[in-house]
Amino acid sequence: MSNALPRNTLVVQAKAIEAASLSIGLVTRVPAPLKSIADQVIRSASSVPANLAEGHGRSGRDRLHHWRIAYASAKEVDTHLRLLAQAGAVDRTRTNTALGLFDEVRAMTWRLLHP
Repeated sequence: MSNALPRNTLVVQAKAIEAASLSIGLVTRVPAPLKSIADQVIRSASSVPANLAEGHGRSGRDRLHHWRIAYASAKEVDTHLRLLAQAGAVDRTRTNTALGLFDEVRAMTWRLLHP
């Protein structure tokens, strides 16, 4: 199976899928007391590429609405991953990679919102 995306996929969406996949993989074995934060990482990380894709299929204010949600969800993932890293619940090196990817996603999304 190829990991190639359809031609009409936004570059930022592909980057967001990469970031979300890494983040979800990071939190799969988080200890029970921090599981609710890990669950939130999964929800917010998966929201980023999903809202970018949905916005890409919309127009006007509806498009911008979904891209704003994607941007905010990327910021949310950042906070939750930092909390888990500070608690020692996730690998810091991989977390830093995920944080860097989400930073790129936010920058690209910002450009979509502010052409």
